[in-house]
Amino acid sequence: MAETVTLTAERRQETGKGAARRMRQAGKIPAVIYGRGREPEALMVPQVEAEKLIQQAGGGSTLIELSVEGKPIRTLIREIQRHPTRLEVTHLDFLEVTAGEKIKLAVPVLLVGVPDGVRNAGGVVEQFLREIEIEVLPRNIPERIELDVTDLKVGRSLHVSDLSVENAELLVEADTTVCAVVPPRVEEEAVVEVVEEEGVAEPELIRKAKDEEGEAEAEAEGAKPEE
Repeated sequence: MAETVTLTAERRQETGKGAARRMRQAGKIPAVIYGRGREPEALMVPQVEAEKLIQQAGGGSTLIELSVEGKPIRTLIREIQRHPTRLEVTHLDFLEVTAGEKIKLAVPVLLVGVPDGVRNAGGVVEQFLREIEIEVLPRNIPERIELDVTDLKVGRSLHVSDLSVENAELLVEADTTVCAVVPPRVEEEAVVEVVEEEGVAEPELIRKAKDEEGEAEAEAEGAKPEE
């Protein structure tokens, strides 16, 4: 099951770009929490703690116990906004989750083992599906879904139908390819073959040199009959 981490949050009254800028200068990140049956609420969270949490937990499938002025609220991070150049977090969206209500979210797909086609045939494993969307109760959220690829040979693939996860419904078509082992890539060098043929005649000159043309004209005049 996914771990639960804790993050402290405060309610905020000010909104807008100016207020957000002042919050960031004070080491806070603007945030909002929403969920079924509740109005969106503006919050702010400590930047250092939030950045650390996102780096360690990855955010998306990790349950976060958001402590809002002492009241614990179970949430998931639904959106992370970052500065376009500095990449620091500038805004967070939290989704409140209810214990008995299923939610939809994406969890990582982890390939386990070294494929047979890689070990014995020099193949290359390619993973096409790195996350998969599931529907699950909050208490059953998995940290990841593992897929054993040990027996996978060159030219063979595994699909969503090969995944196994307890107490959750996969929301991706069963025939969607998760990974495959492809033949090793061989870079072919272009070979230019030069064929030398014996007895090839010299190229024929279409135009004669000027001195040769003069001699030809003199011979032609000398050959004219006398009048």
